[in-house]
Amino acid sequence: MAHSQNQPRLKILPASSVQRKPVGHSLLLTCRPEVPDTNLISDLRWNDNRNMTILPKPAGQSSPLIYTESIAGGTALALIFNSLQESMAGTYFCAASYSVTEKLNAAVVVETYVAITWKDAPTDQRPLMGTDYIVRCEVTANPPATVDWLRNGDQIKSSGRYVIENRGLLIKNITEADDGVYTCRAAVMSTGELKNREIRVEVQIMPQVQRLPLVMDAVEGQSFSVMCNATGKPVPEFQWIKKGTQQNAADLDRFSVNSITGQLDISTVEQQDHDNYACIARNPAGQSESVMKLNVLIRPKIIEFINITVSENEEAVFVCKAFGRPAPEITFRRYGTVEEYSIGLQVSDDRIILEQSTDDEKGETVGTLRISKLATTDDGLYECIARNRGDVAFKVGHITVEYRPIFDHLKALPPVYTWEERPANLSCFAQAIPNATIEWRFNDRRIQDLYDQNLRIENEGLRSDLIITPRDRRYYTAYKCVANNRLGSAEHIMELREARIPEMVPQAKPRIVSATSITFDIMAPPVEPGLPLTAFSVQWKEQFQSDWNFALNRTWSPDSPYIVEGLRPQTAYSFRFAARNVVGLSQWGAYVDQSTPRRSEPETPRILHTPIQDEEEDSDPIVTSPYADHFDMRWSIPVDNGEPIDMYRIKYCPGTKVNGYWTEMEEHCIEQDIARMTNYEMRSLQADTYYRIELMAHNAIGFSKPAHVLMKTARGESDHSLGTTYDVYPAGFGGFSSASTLAGSPTDVTLLLLTVSFVCRFVFV
Repeated sequence: MAHSQNQPRLKILPASSVQRKPVGHSLLLTCRPEVPDTNLISDLRWNDNRNMTILPKPAGQSSPLIYTESIAGGTALALIFNSLQESMAGTYFCAASYSVTEKLNAAVVVETYVAITWKDAPTDQRPLMGTDYIVRCEVTANPPATVDWLRNGDQIKSSGRYVIENRGLLIKNITEADDGVYTCRAAVMSTGELKNREIRVEVQIMPQVQRLPLVMDAVEGQSFSVMCNATGKPVPEFQWIKKGTQQNAADLDRFSVNSITGQLDISTVEQQDHDNYACIARNPAGQSESVMKLNVLIRPKIIEFINITVSENEEAVFVCKAFGRPAPEITFRRYGTVEEYSIGLQVSDDRIILEQSTDDEKGETVGTLRISKLATTDDGLYECIARNRGDVAFKVGHITVEYRPIFDHLKALPPVYTWEERPANLSCFAQAIPNATIEWRFNDRRIQDLYDQNLRIENEGLRSDLIITPRDRRYYTAYKCVANNRLGSAEHIMELREARIPEMVPQAKPRIVSATSITFDIMAPPVEPGLPLTAFSVQWKEQFQSDWNFALNRTWSPDSPYIVEGLRPQTAYSFRFAARNVVGLSQWGAYVDQSTPRRSEPETPRILHTPIQDEEEDSDPIVTSPYADHFDMRWSIPVDNGEPIDMYRIKYCPGTKVNGYWTEMEEHCIEQDIARMTNYEMRSLQADTYYRIELMAHNAIGFSKPAHVLMKTARGESDHSLGTTYDVYPAGFGGFSSASTLAGSPTDVTLLLLTVSFVCRFVFV
């Protein structure tokens, strides 16, 4: 029915006569009078579905679920639903009086419905692999909602392993392949409401601990580590339990546990750590464990190994006792050797037997080394060795072999010499255990009983000295040293002889003669054992001089070169020789007349480098440089033959040798004059290259004959490069050739190149 614009009425906003809202939502309904004069409106109110007037919110109190509120300056009344409930559905009336007599009414229907609500639908779900699992997604709605499932945008049908149930999606025998994001989709067709719930499914795998060794050994006093490995998803955490006390190993002193890697560490193992230990791996899917036994090994300790003293030819019993767990094995060996004695009779020496007895319960072992018919060579240090799985222990003991006195060390000594009543010392020392006492005899009489002032005995420790002053020749004779200990005695004869000067030198021959020096070979006269020669002397004079009193003298030690220097060129000399010992100089003999030659060029210098090889007789020796790019050449000063040496000339050229012939690169030769030095450093050499070196000495008369040597530089890098390709010719350094020596015969050079250029081509770089 249409209302006249001027007819009084009540208007409810929103204008729809039916308000449909979901449970739990808020709702505002406004009742506004449309009248000519709002001042004539009275008793404006809202009544609920039971026709009870709805009161406004009391001042100072919390808002009730439903109440009224005057708005728009009192010209309108709002009905406020804070949270709609299903019981609040029904018809609500707005009523008022106009001009006191006219009643105004308006009504609105409030309908409620339940929106889609996720009742049991966790967004992260972790099923256990291998089980039948329902991916939970329970929905409440009124009107009821329909639910379907999607994965990767594709709808899942109920078939095979997938079954859609009221509670969710059943996946049979779930595996890791079922990991992923699933979409639970709920729809209410009557309201058009549609909601999606994404659920992440992560399949969990129960831990599986890899089996630990049944028994593991740890050594007392050392550190110990063991790793526990396990599979599982998510990655499991580890725990170690000491089974005997059910203690967490992470809480024990000296123990540490890495809960991420599963490693168990013991900083210092003690005997009390001997127990069973369980490694437990846990994750939300469950737990798994493996047990191992920790066997604590006690390292061997040698508790007794006592030195022994045994007489020669008796049996030595050497006992060594050791403790450990397990009980150690004991062996012996001579100290300082590697080979150990084996259990039983020794193959190498049937006098030696090794015995062993073990007490496993106490962890003790006794090793016994028996040596029958003991010899002095058995005296010395022995090592007892105790072994078990934990470690090795060593201890050194000593066998002292007692034996009667012996003088083996004195038998090779020569007689003692003296002269001119000089006191002589005869020293006697006997090897013996226990120590021996010494007495001296002269003509089988105890010297102590002779009271001879010329025979004096001095004892110092184990040595006895007989001091003899030979006042006449009867003292030059044999003396007896007698040593005694409780095992026996021994005698040693010592002889005192009168020393004399050497015999004359039988022969002397000139070996090297130069203008200013002569080198002699001297034949020594026979000598007494223990009375060696101490020097040779020479006198020389010019032949025209008859008196040897004005002769010049020189003395050499017996092992030095016998060289007379400072002679004049072209002069005739007479030489005579004598030998000296501690007594004095022999008579002069071995007369030699020799003339010196004229002044001439120096002798050939001698190169002071040891060759690595001497090749054919006519070939040059080869020496090596330890450096790739330089070589320090050294030589000795030669005889100058009457004129002082004023310089040396050195020349060196690179080259090589093929089929026994040497050739050099003339264009790379270097020649240098050196003033009075005896060394020269060759620089800027090529690595791994042969150089032929020629050295000559020079004086006022001329150059000496050259000394030759081949030098090879070391491998490596050098700054200098020869950079030339050349052909090798069949010519050598001892008659060597180079391209420059053949330049005078072009035809011959051409033919030679055609003949041999195919043999080898060398490139120096």
